[in-house]
Amino acid sequence: MELKRRNLWVYGLLLGVWVLVVAWQVEEHVRVKDAAKTELRTRSTVIANFLSAVIRGQRFRGAIVQERLEPVLDELVNERTNAPGNVGELLSIALLNTAGEPVVSVGRPIDPKDIKDIIQDGEHWWPAQVGFVNLVEGASARPQGATNATVILPSPREFTNSLHQGTAEPLNREPEPGHSPPEPPPGGPGPEPRPESPGINGTNVNNHAERRREGESRPRRPPWLRWMDEQAYESLIAKRELHGLVLVMSTDTLRAVSRHDLWLRCIIAFFAGISAVGAGVAWRNLAETSELQIRLVRASEMNTHLKEMNLAAAGLAHETRNPLNIVRGLAQMISKRPDAPPEIRNKSREIIDETDKVTAQLNEFINYSRPRELRRSVLALNSVVTEVVRALNYDIEEKNIQVEIKGEMLSIEADEQLLRQVLFNLVLNATQAVGEGGEIQILAQRLSASEASIEVKDNGPGVPADRRTEIFKPYFTTQQKGTGLGLAIVQQIVLAHGWEIECLSNEPKGANFRITHLKVTGRH
Repeated sequence: MELKRRNLWVYGLLLGVWVLVVAWQVEEHVRVKDAAKTELRTRSTVIANFLSAVIRGQRFRGAIVQERLEPVLDELVNERTNAPGNVGELLSIALLNTAGEPVVSVGRPIDPKDIKDIIQDGEHWWPAQVGFVNLVEGASARPQGATNATVILPSPREFTNSLHQGTAEPLNREPEPGHSPPEPPPGGPGPEPRPESPGINGTNVNNHAERRREGESRPRRPPWLRWMDEQAYESLIAKRELHGLVLVMSTDTLRAVSRHDLWLRCIIAFFAGISAVGAGVAWRNLAETSELQIRLVRASEMNTHLKEMNLAAAGLAHETRNPLNIVRGLAQMISKRPDAPPEIRNKSREIIDETDKVTAQLNEFINYSRPRELRRSVLALNSVVTEVVRALNYDIEEKNIQVEIKGEMLSIEADEQLLRQVLFNLVLNATQAVGEGGEIQILAQRLSASEASIEVKDNGPGVPADRRTEIFKPYFTTQQKGTGLGLAIVQQIVLAHGWEIECLSNEPKGANFRITHLKVTGRH
């Protein structure tokens, strides 16, 4: 019970360590993912600073023509897209005015709703891309609006096309020959002021004129806009005053880094789990080994005790034979006296018979309890079998039994006296099992280059299948006159040689005692 409780504590500790490793890997994965996001934010800041420097380098008196800026932005998008290690990184660039409306947009089109989400959150993440908003360097925010802003003026071609389509502000141009100047719209020379619209960092469009009145520099009006009235020109400048920029970047690199790191973390967690399981198995084996060692010590103590009991029993059996011999001798003397009555003589003979039975049992017990010290030598197996059969020739002829010796002429390594005892007991059991005119077959054969087997078969009643393993136990017998130690002694001798013995069925009837793993030394 204590060992099981200790095992549970160890297994729980290993499980806790594995959970800690998994939690650590999850935390590290989140850290790596956040670091990749931070790196992506840093790259967006670098690109934004570079764009600010480009815009600042191309502007003149706070203004830059859109026609000159767009090719630079296109080139930047294409360069970041095709650069090694940055495949598809920069997808879109949008330059925003103070109201958060795009003035210039290159790359993939950006949905106005997405621009609002980016401006509102500062950054906005989608499954495959992310948007960042940045202030253009040189533009800052204050309560009354942005300062030092850059104005992106439309190109002549763009403005002319917008004018023809009716999307540009009206111009007060000088009349061409043969034409009248355009009439100003009712209510004044220019469009009415627009309602204030919140932009980036709370700035708005309609405070532009107020800031101009405060003495801030204004961009020089280009030639194609010099006939525009002042109010329309101020409105155009307010709409195209650059304040921020939006960068839409791909998250493919981020996702690739995240997937790669996730695989690494999963592999680490997997091997940590295997290590925990291995440690648990090792602990279990160690615990079982310790328990087995304790059992072996106890078994060794019990074996020592049994040996002592065995020696005591053998000594007692040996000492018991002497009184039995005296009793037998006295019974013989009484039975041979001439004046002894017939009844006394009969009782004396019964005493002699019972004494012989007990003496035989004591002899077998002493033989069984005797330690087996092998004296191996090379023997001709067929010669040993022939001598055993000759020793039992009287019993064989008495029952008219046919004995057949078959197989190869083999030489094996064994203790000659103990091998004779094994074969004698097996052949004697066979002669006792068969009836008049029975058959016994002794077969020796080679199983491999170094091993052989010997079988003793008979056509007697055989041994039931449920008793074939118990038949080798001491004092188990199926015969009325048997002591139950013959086959136990046989198994003891066989195991001492390193052989194996088993009881099989001899078809169609009878028993078959097979001894295997006999060591072959050559042919005789």
